Amino acid sequence: MKLKTLLLAGALSAVASTAMADCAFENTVPLRSLTAGFEAWNAVTAAWQECGNIEPELNQEFRTVQPQAFAANPSLYQIGGVSNGTVTPLLNQGTIRPLDDLVEMYGQNLSPNQLIRINGQVMAVAMMVNTQHLMYRSDIFADLGLDVPTTWDEVLDAAAVIQDAGVVDYPLGATMASGWNLAEDFINMFLGYGGAFLNDDGTPNVNSEAGVNALTMMMAMTDYMDPEYLVSDSTYVQQQFQQGRIAMANLWASRGSAMDDEGESQVVGLVDAAAAPMAVAGAAPATTLWWDGIVIAANITDDEAAAAFRVAMEGLDSDMVEANNDAAIWLVEGYQPGRLAQGAIATASAQPAPPAYPSTSQMGLMHTALGNELPAFFTGSATAEEALAAVEAAYTTAAQEAGVLE
Repeated sequence: MKLKTLLLAGALSAVASTAMADCAFENTVPLRSLTAGFEAWNAVTAAWQECGNIEPELNQEFRTVQPQAFAANPSLYQIGGVSNGTVTPLLNQGTIRPLDDLVEMYGQNLSPNQLIRINGQVMAVAMMVNTQHLMYRSDIFADLGLDVPTTWDEVLDAAAVIQDAGVVDYPLGATMASGWNLAEDFINMFLGYGGAFLNDDGTPNVNSEAGVNALTMMMAMTDYMDPEYLVSDSTYVQQQFQQGRIAMANLWASRGSAMDDEGESQVVGLVDAAAAPMAVAGAAPATTLWWDGIVIAANITDDEAAAAFRVAMEGLDSDMVEANNDAAIWLVEGYQPGRLAQGAIATASAQPAPPAYPSTSQMGLMHTALGNELPAFFTGSATAEEALAAVEAAYTTAAQEAGVLE
């Protein structure tokens, strides 16, 4: 399934629905779920709890817990929250079950673009789409007469003006925490510079002109960022925005609704979104397209699986969307795209469009190698070429051990 098609189909659907209602059935089977902890999952798991007998665990480090937890027999969780970047280990281990029968019995309200098929079988149900796109303080840009940047060079130019004006602590934020986040930001920038992670023979190809360009641009960004950027994950950047400390960031669309949360944000109505900046003018936005959704564990009884799927469907209905419309770019009937969804829509509809994050075993190994080895460049203990060479060496070892590279 093409992520651009999936994104636009979800974002542009708009059907009237009713207010949040109680669960349509009483769940009597004890269930547990493990998902990420951002606003969309808060909304979905709250709807699940209306059915009773479910214990949701919302954990931003879910991706490191899920593989082992789902490999247990019986599985430690019945429902998992995944994305196209985190479902691969579960597929490789065979720890999630095909959902075709459950979709036929209980998935009457699902649309075809929610059904994630692997080798012809429905293995996940997508609930939303996500991408990192440019979020910016519209009031600051208006006051300083700045145009919204369309390239990363223009981002740096705008950051210099904002820094000279002294209107925020730091002009720029970024999800560059060491590990997964830093690797993801590199992946986005590397693809934006036209990089290809692997050669035709499967060997790694990041120690290249595109790789050096990506690291050089990321380092240039740090001149305008909080010096503690290597601990800056999505929540960190979200809070920087909410506290009025930064003026722009390439942040996940799923974090948009938090900007207008009157209970915790000082910038309600002041943050807008635009397409992710391009690394090279005329190229695709330097980002990747994602989906998030649910899977059901394989190592549980059929009765547990049926109950888990029924509960999951209660959280993916139009009632939940009506009550939480701006918490995500939903692929669920009833979604009305809001102000902060426009950046993701512009990103996905760009020509050329950014790619979907590759859901492959090789990409999982590459992501890990990048997260482990790139911090050395940002701490000054390795040059760009040395850090990228270390990535290639780490990837080669891991890929050979995994049997995906001879």
